[in-house]
Amino acid sequence: MNSSDPRRAAYHILHQVEGGAYADLALDALLRGGDLTDSRDQRLCTELVYGVLRQRGRLDYALARFCSRPLAKLEPAVLHLLRLGAYQILCLDRIPAHAAVHATVELTRQLGLQRATGLVNGILRNLVRQLESLAWPELEQDPLAHLVHAQSLPRWLAERWLRRYGSDEAAALGRGMLDQAPTTLRVNTLKTTRETYLDALAEAGHEALPTHFAPDGVIIRQRADQPLPGDAEGLYQIQDEASQLIAHLLQPQPRETILDACAAPGGKTTHIAALAENGAQIQAIDLHPHRLKLLQSGARRLGCTGITARPWDLSRRPDFLSAESCDRVLVDAPCSGLGVLRRNPELRWRRRPDDLHRLARLQQALLANLATLVRPDGVLLYSVCTITPEETEQVVDAFLAAHPQFIREDLRDTAPAAWNVLFDETGALRTLPHRHAGMDGFYAVRMRRKENR
Repeated sequence: MNSSDPRRAAYHILHQVEGGAYADLALDALLRGGDLTDSRDQRLCTELVYGVLRQRGRLDYALARFCSRPLAKLEPAVLHLLRLGAYQILCLDRIPAHAAVHATVELTRQLGLQRATGLVNGILRNLVRQLESLAWPELEQDPLAHLVHAQSLPRWLAERWLRRYGSDEAAALGRGMLDQAPTTLRVNTLKTTRETYLDALAEAGHEALPTHFAPDGVIIRQRADQPLPGDAEGLYQIQDEASQLIAHLLQPQPRETILDACAAPGGKTTHIAALAENGAQIQAIDLHPHRLKLLQSGARRLGCTGITARPWDLSRRPDFLSAESCDRVLVDAPCSGLGVLRRNPELRWRRRPDDLHRLARLQQALLANLATLVRPDGVLLYSVCTITPEETEQVVDAFLAAHPQFIREDLRDTAPAAWNVLFDETGALRTLPHRHAGMDGFYAVRMRRKENR
């Protein structure tokens, strides 16, 4: 075992996440560091990290059957190791169970936890022996226990989904949030077309297909050993299909002045630039200067122009922008992220019910501060990657009640007819992975400022 061992690397990332790190950023740092040079090791490490975080409730349910004390009483390091071992046993058919046990015990020893090798070995071996008889709570008999233990949801979230969706759809949503998120790209139409890029992918040996709704999207079904074509040339941007819909709903046009609030890392910003054919003046604002550097770097790679980036805390009004100076404003607000649990699985264990009310207050403040920048007959688009009522329809309803100069638009009136299944009865975008071709959970509403009379 050394620093290039994928299981050890996964253990250290899980330890970082427990301390507050984000899994995707920690993994990116690890892969950039060069310790894991073999692509198979990189894939295994990524699978272990995301898998353990997604399936933590399921893993803990199984481990608790064979541990003589509550899991919460174990050392955090030992619990990380047990979850790593249990994930390989329960979820990875390609790794023999005895190999998973052996590797986990050896890792325990390598980490200086010799005192715990007997415990780790005993619990995992008992799990292997009794795997076939391990019974999971059935949805029909106990829906809440099924969502918590079989589908790895925190109890508070499982209770909310059961109330809102009913047991069958809550279970379907839970399964969708456990699935591995697809690798989805947005083809950069400033430099190529989707058809041309699909041909380049096929020529390079990658299996890909066009997205169901987004006109510029591509889903990578199976990657070849070589990199995706056109990375350095800026032919694509990694972006979920639901996220790709947002810039289309904004409907940017050349010669317009557009504000992208909370813009970093810039996927939607650069999409706005592409749809406006680099003819719009785009002000990109974000709280974090280092994230704006990612936006600027991405814009250069993609060949996007007309973007001005500036750090600002938008809980205060941006005094450097004049009132009624923007044709369109996108507020892609900070949110709980409960619609993207596949991509940010640590959020399912990190979020608490109180977070929803705190974030809703912030979202309302952002809309109020940015509303003054919208010109008469201009557009204000609100979007979030979450599905909670507090952060979606309740925020919009509160904003419209306090700002009668804005009216809500029905997105079905201008979107392609094939998109109608993506909108709710009020004309808001509302996507869910189990309903809409595996897309992330997103919500968006477009509002227009009334003309002065």
